[in-house]
Amino acid sequence: MEKRVMTDGKRRRSLAAAAAVLSGVLVLSACNDGDKDGASAPTTPQSQAEIDEAAAQKTSKAQITISPESGAQNASINKDAKVTVAQGKLTEVTMTSGDGKAVKGEIAADGLSWKPTEQLERATVYKIAATAVDAEGLEAHENSSFTTVSKANSFIGNFTPEAGSTVGVGMPVSITFNKEISDKKAVQSGISVSSSSGQEVVGHWFNSQRLDFRPEKYWAEGSTVTLKLNLDGVEGAEGVYGVQQKTVTFKIGRNQVSTVDVATKTMTVTQDGKTVKTIPISAGSPENPTYNGQMVISEKFKETRMNGATVGFTDSDGKGEYDIKDVPHAMRLSTSGTFIHGNYWGPDSIFGSSNTSHGCVGLNDVKGAGDPNQMAAWFYDRSIVGDVVIVKNSKDKTIAPDNGLNGWNMSWADWKAGSAL
Repeated sequence: MEKRVMTDGKRRRSLAAAAAVLSGVLVLSACNDGDKDGASAPTTPQSQAEIDEAAAQKTSKAQITISPESGAQNASINKDAKVTVAQGKLTEVTMTSGDGKAVKGEIAADGLSWKPTEQLERATVYKIAATAVDAEGLEAHENSSFTTVSKANSFIGNFTPEAGSTVGVGMPVSITFNKEISDKKAVQSGISVSSSSGQEVVGHWFNSQRLDFRPEKYWAEGSTVTLKLNLDGVEGAEGVYGVQQKTVTFKIGRNQVSTVDVATKTMTVTQDGKTVKTIPISAGSPENPTYNGQMVISEKFKETRMNGATVGFTDSDGKGEYDIKDVPHAMRLSTSGTFIHGNYWGPDSIFGSSNTSHGCVGLNDVKGAGDPNQMAAWFYDRSIVGDVVIVKNSKDKTIAPDNGLNGWNMSWADWKAGSAL
């Protein structure tokens, strides 16, 4: 067999071929990340720092913040939920309740924030999902889940008068809370009452659940009163938070004040300081005298039932001393049951001459409240909630300021002393 000797040229060609084969093997076994110029890929694994840096270069710079933070409890139903973004613009935000119901919301015109456009429900789990893009169009995503404050951990204040109503000059703003308030200062700080007349208005706590507001003198006729409740998130007692965020206004009508003189058995009705009518009345009997003092009409009923048993007037059998199912033209003056109302069951002769009631002020009337010419009908038609009825010369004591809307029976100094501020 002929022995062949490899020349230097052949040897170099063989080594090149072998190198090409090995190079192919390396290309096939490595990540194909070579550069465009065909440079060979690195033969050693990248460090974690290099991997993280490479990933960061492909991540959106948009930074989304969702409030409340995920997992939050006792969140506000009015103002806590919101989404904001820095270094980017929001493109989509969805909010759903635990049962999948969508909550309406709106992205601001500048794309930097979002908030719901409807009030949330108490004791409900909500989820928010947000998407934003940065200047390079790269997307960022953020999610949050939180629970709103429960009924057990929240309080509300039921207030009178109603928004948009027109009331008399004696009408206080009266707020009754559905839970006891221990931090009265915090709660009162979240409430303001003002008048277009410029009168100073001060709050007075009657107890841990009732807060009334009034000026020193009656409201100025024709003025507008504004009540602002900024109680959302205010801690009224340990672990119990307010949920109301509301502004209401009401109007003060003409100045009508009626004075009942128990001794003369008459009532003088004045409007804007001028006498418009003198009406004969029948007040409480000597055994059941009418309270003295300034009282405010809090309710009006064209007809209503009056049962003595509900206010402590009972016979030996426990039934009411009276039970009249159709008392006409009745207007409440106290929580304890004092009314000024029509009386059809007594003879005409008692009005102006005899006090016969169980403590109410009676005016002549007919059954069914259908005769507009009766004194009770005349007064009822010209009276509104918030009008003042003053009783004097009775043998009874002055009515308690918290028995109805009757805080006018307290001096201004004593009234201000009951403020938590």
